[in-house]
Amino acid sequence: MDIELLEIREQLARFAPFDGLSDTHLDRVAGGIEVAYFKAGSDILQLGDAIEDLYYIRSGAVEIFWRNGELYNRLSEGDIFGHYSLLRSRKVHFPAKALEDTLIYFIPGEVFRELCDQDEHFADFVEFGRTRLKAAVEEQHKSNDMMITRVRKLVSRRPLMIEESASVQELAQRMNEENVSSALVLSTAEGDPRYQFNDPEGQSWTLKGIVTDQDLRNRVLAEGLSVSTRVGEIVSSRLISVQSDKSVHEAMLSMLRNNVHHLPVLHRRRPMGVLHLSDIIRYETHSSLYLVSNIFHQPDAKGLARLKPDVREAFVRMVEEGANSHMVGSALSTIGRSFTRRLLELAEEELGPPPVPYCFMALGSMARNEQSIVTDQDNALILDDRFDPAQHDDYFATLAKRVSDGLDACGYTYCKGDVMATNRQWRQPLAVWKGYFSDWIDNPNPEHLLHSSIFFDLDSVHGEEAFVEQLQDLVARKASESPLFLAAMARNALGRTPPLGFFRTFVMEKDGKQNNTINIKRRGTAPMVDLIRTHALACGSRAQNSFERLDDIAKTQLLPAGTGDKIRYAFEFLSMVRIRHQAIDLREDQEPDNNIAPSNVSDSERHHLKDAFQLLSNAQKFLKFRYPMPSRR
Repeated sequence: MDIELLEIREQLARFAPFDGLSDTHLDRVAGGIEVAYFKAGSDILQLGDAIEDLYYIRSGAVEIFWRNGELYNRLSEGDIFGHYSLLRSRKVHFPAKALEDTLIYFIPGEVFRELCDQDEHFADFVEFGRTRLKAAVEEQHKSNDMMITRVRKLVSRRPLMIEESASVQELAQRMNEENVSSALVLSTAEGDPRYQFNDPEGQSWTLKGIVTDQDLRNRVLAEGLSVSTRVGEIVSSRLISVQSDKSVHEAMLSMLRNNVHHLPVLHRRRPMGVLHLSDIIRYETHSSLYLVSNIFHQPDAKGLARLKPDVREAFVRMVEEGANSHMVGSALSTIGRSFTRRLLELAEEELGPPPVPYCFMALGSMARNEQSIVTDQDNALILDDRFDPAQHDDYFATLAKRVSDGLDACGYTYCKGDVMATNRQWRQPLAVWKGYFSDWIDNPNPEHLLHSSIFFDLDSVHGEEAFVEQLQDLVARKASESPLFLAAMARNALGRTPPLGFFRTFVMEKDGKQNNTINIKRRGTAPMVDLIRTHALACGSRAQNSFERLDDIAKTQLLPAGTGDKIRYAFEFLSMVRIRHQAIDLREDQEPDNNIAPSNVSDSERHHLKDAFQLLSNAQKFLKFRYPMPSRR
């Protein structure tokens, strides 16, 4: 293959759907390509023209238009267009124009149809309704199913190995020097072929067994053996080992079945470490379930604050093990609720029982079960209608301050907007809350819309759950019956737009340290949550979680067919980009944030980001159309 074809082949292989093609198919595509150059502003495809090739953007940028002339999409390097028309009438349905000087690869229609017939991945990608974003999310989920923590991840050091001819005294000295509780015993004689290996110098060895500190006590000291006894005389002939690619769960089961606390870890047949039961226990202590249990065993707020590193470790572990955004968000929200409940329990123990019943209410991401590791606190208190400020408010003000201060110490920073139960406005009887909510819906001015976008994601954390349920019912019933409120919420949801640039890249944040980055919460997940909330309010959904709200929306005809699934894929992808970025920050000992630099993501992921932002942009445009402002009579 000549240099030019090799360059074309390497270019194609960087981007979907060509990155999944076999070498044979890639060679076939590269060999049939023709190249054309289009000046900025020139037409590439005109409506109704015949189309015979698939168009691939080698460099530059292209605008795609609806039939009515409105802009549909902007494409850049690695994007394809024309496939929709090729699959149907072979007439151009979506005109295309060069936004800037652009180089196009023409892939012959014959080759395009061969790929559709012979490569399922390619066909799924280009067929209508199968978006690149959907393919990326589904591929990620497939990978998640296969991601199991392997034993090798728990091995932190090379094993101590000693020849069987050495004395037990030498063994004990070396174990003491290296601060280990076991040693692997080797022999130069041939033995079980499963345990024969060659060291880096080419010496052939057989792993005979393992000797632990317990063996030295039981088989040497307790038996009165001489310190000159050969190690080979005390090693057990029964060797239980585990391969490095086995799961931690399988290793734990092997220990339980065989009643052993040490497992030699082998890579193929070569020893690479020893797994001790304590390694597994230590690993399990970083799980979210263990952490929740540990939270409720802390005797004071200082003990809770000391668990902050454990929360971060549990988060990183979930991400590295392939949890999706729903799993991570639910786990972190459960942990946040547990901190809050324990702080309330500790406060009540000190202050005494509450003078009237109350419910401590979570708002925002915790209420939606969508918390990330970067979060502040949004909370409020609903008090029984028998609440008398003069008699009772000192108690609840103190209670709220204990919780708010404790949460801040645990990593849940104070809300900059003061949406906390420490604020007297958000510490009110149930009747007042009902008045708040009704007024916000009936009179949707900017302040009320801001409150609605915060407080209409609400859930009970501790106390009288029925108080929150009454408010949830009020919102579900009243909001769905108010076209004016829905129209105002729809327009309010357009305040944060996705970062699609005028040209072919992204609009970057320009706020100091975040130069040339995208705040993926502010410009991605947050506006997605806003538009999902609006549709959920319109259909009377009582769900709080965004994915569960999408399930309720899907039961209605609020969205065009298939749109809900596309929103789901986009939201999942954006959420996981944010989550993975934060996990990387923590692993690199950096403070996590919501800012990502497109230059630091792969070409494929950058295209997926653009797809997700484009879908969000389209969904926002539909929102305004779906909920028009009622005409004044």
